[in-house]
Amino acid sequence: MDFAILIPVLNEREGLEKTLKEIIELGYDPARILVVDGGSTDGTPDVARSFGVRVVQQEGRGKADAIKSGLKYINDSVVVVMDGDYTYPAEHIRDLIKKVNEGYDLVIGARKHFEKGAQTAVYRFGNWFLTSMFNIFYGVKLSDALSGMYAVKKRILDEVEFEFKDFSIEAEILSHTLSTGYKVAEIPIKYRRRVGKKKLGVRHGFTILLSMLLLTWRYNPTFTVFLLGALTLIPGLYFDFYVFLKYFLTGVIHHIRALVGAIFTTTGIVSFSLALAVFYMKRMEVRLLRRISQYCRD
Repeated sequence: MDFAILIPVLNEREGLEKTLKEIIELGYDPARILVVDGGSTDGTPDVARSFGVRVVQQEGRGKADAIKSGLKYINDSVVVVMDGDYTYPAEHIRDLIKKVNEGYDLVIGARKHFEKGAQTAVYRFGNWFLTSMFNIFYGVKLSDALSGMYAVKKRILDEVEFEFKDFSIEAEILSHTLSTGYKVAEIPIKYRRRVGKKKLGVRHGFTILLSMLLLTWRYNPTFTVFLLGALTLIPGLYFDFYVFLKYFLTGVIHHIRALVGAIFTTTGIVSFSLALAVFYMKRMEVRLLRRISQYCRD
């Protein structure tokens, strides 16, 4: 299967040198590698050219625009995306391609084995939390929804809107892939310490979570509405507890608060039940779309 390796970079001179050296030493043709530079000022493009790989300047800013820009120069049927900071071992490229050849449309390199100091507890928790939220939103059981190393068929990337920027692009690609019935798989990979300054900060986690919510609104709006409705359980339970406590301590019944609490609590329970029903309907829809897509290909 023909494939290209796309590496978005911004001031990754040291990390990119190690990354490209490792890829080429494994026998991959430099012509397969496309480095998309986001305006580096540390000589990163010169390092890339010294290895004989293709180098292009991205349009716009951020990782999403880098991937979008790189697609214009790729005609291969599969694109392997990986960071240029030496965190993702090139040995997994072969594993990703092999899994795609088995019939999958998007294969994620799930970070399972961490080099000492590769990721702090805060970042591990953040990744776990965001992946858990993604699993809830889309009814899947992924272990690393935000990995920066994955192989995806180019036709899928051509369908993506690229509405969300920076590090939310992985969530957007995955959301589109799942919601349109394409097949997704994971393979376990190693994760190493970054070479150079880290660009992903804690604030990006909140941006990614917001992007997930907006993506869920796009691909599964009914679930989003009912999930928001379920939040009325919070004030409902508060009023219910207040009324119960007052009655228990003083024997006084606050009728208005009791009525408001009952309305909020009932609305929350009904909304949560409907959100749960839509959740399982979405899972069934994804399975049906996958079957239909497989049938059409066969």
